[in-house]
Amino acid sequence: MMAAMGMVMDRPWGAGELFLTFVMWAVMMVAMMAVSALPVLLLFAGMQAQRVDRGVVPAVPSFGLGYLVVWLGFSACATAAQWALHEGALLSSTMATTSARAGGAILIAAGVYQLTPIKGGCLARCRSPLGFLMSNWRDGPSGAFLMGLRHGTFCLGCCWALMGVLFVVGVMNLAWVGVLTLFILAEKIGLGGRHMSRAGGAILIALGAVLVSGRT
Repeated sequence: MMAAMGMVMDRPWGAGELFLTFVMWAVMMVAMMAVSALPVLLLFAGMQAQRVDRGVVPAVPSFGLGYLVVWLGFSACATAAQWALHEGALLSSTMATTSARAGGAILIAAGVYQLTPIKGGCLARCRSPLGFLMSNWRDGPSGAFLMGLRHGTFCLGCCWALMGVLFVVGVMNLAWVGVLTLFILAEKIGLGGRHMSRAGGAILIALGAVLVSGRT
């Protein structure tokens, strides 16, 4: 997979490898977050359609662009993290950390974050698209962009730590990408999403503790 992307694991990366890594993260983030972002985007589009008589509503793509900008920013940060792991010789050919302690620390950190009020507050806003739109409404394309930016920030607040789990299981491990995508979707639209979030956090902490203790 790495060779197919034109990337190398046995020497320092150049600008080409960094760019490919950023593209990989950006595409993966869009694919993972598109489904969970769809409810608020459809609701926003419907509300905008009622405010105009006909034609394309420019505010809708502006909202989507604002949301996208947030995740492109995260992709840049993830690229930097992956580059640092590579330079420290802590990354395998599957783009998973080779250090059990580092992997355990990532899982524990992600699990603890799942239990924080910040995570809970962001999740509450993501689980209530109508409430978010009503309390953050701004008119016009520029206002829609700011709304998309704000909603994307709440979404990032929900999910950034879970994305870090990919550094433990393998960034290009499609099975785990699918599992995390479904978990994020269940958190946001499923019944008992907050309870599921806390249960997931407890599991991550337990798994991380096992890795750190060297039992695997």
